[in-house]
Amino acid sequence: MKKTVALILVALSVASCTQTEKGAGIGAVSGAIIGGAVTGNVRGAAVGAAIGGVSGAVIGSVANQPGQCYYRDRYGRRYIDDCPR
Repeated sequence: MKKTVALILVALSVASCTQTEKGAGIGAVSGAIIGGAVTGNVRGAAVGAAIGGVSGAVIGSVANQPGQCYYRDRYGRRYIDDCPR
């Protein structure tokens, strides 16, 4: 039951996000699960979440606009620009 509720909450939390944000979120969750399972500690889960988040963001950024990424400035406003090479 707890796993079902957690999955529903994750699905709802990424429902209104951009593809980049969705990719980052899914990648971070997947990376944390895999990193925690492989290493058996919190440090492995944190490293997995970081790597998965970055990888997911890169993959998600090319889903709608190849070569374009969403960014946020320090005021929280989103803008689109060329992805880093």
